[in-house]
Amino acid sequence: MRLIVLSDSHRNYDALRRVFCRHMNADLFIHLGDGEEELDLLLTQFPDLSARTWHVKGNCDYDSMSLPVLTLGLEHSHRLVATHGHNYGVNSSLEHLKALARQNDADLVLFGHTHVRCARYEDGLYLLNPGSVSCPRDGMPPSYGIVDVTEQGILTNIVPVTPRP
Repeated sequence: MRLIVLSDSHRNYDALRRVFCRHMNADLFIHLGDGEEELDLLLTQFPDLSARTWHVKGNCDYDSMSLPVLTLGLEHSHRLVATHGHNYGVNSSLEHLKALARQNDADLVLFGHTHVRCARYEDGLYLLNPGSVSCPRDGMPPSYGIVDVTEQGILTNIVPVTPRP
């Protein structure tokens, strides 16, 4: 099972579209907030992706009706929890996110907000912030995440948004 994880596109429709088009065969797409407007536009242009696309509300998704936290069961008895992160103090610590994961019996935690990529395994949890597809704050290129869920476990990767050909 392959998940494509994006965050903080901040009205950069072109970057968002490039990532989706590169991974049209992915099982799930998860947008972690601050990009609902361009995600809605993309889904009107590619309606067949709607059933495979989830998103949470970011602090810049004004007037959004989206949920702030998403939980999903995955293959091989894994479970994810996804949130933008601003309500969980992710700029200073990941402890509140870890508590959220434990409350939801999740072993995969997806978050955004900081625009800084992070992929680690600690305390029995896979933690992934894919960075920003449009405006990273870590001196690295714009990026997104790929999560592969297999019988052997979970593999997280952060990859750059490829430039337009």
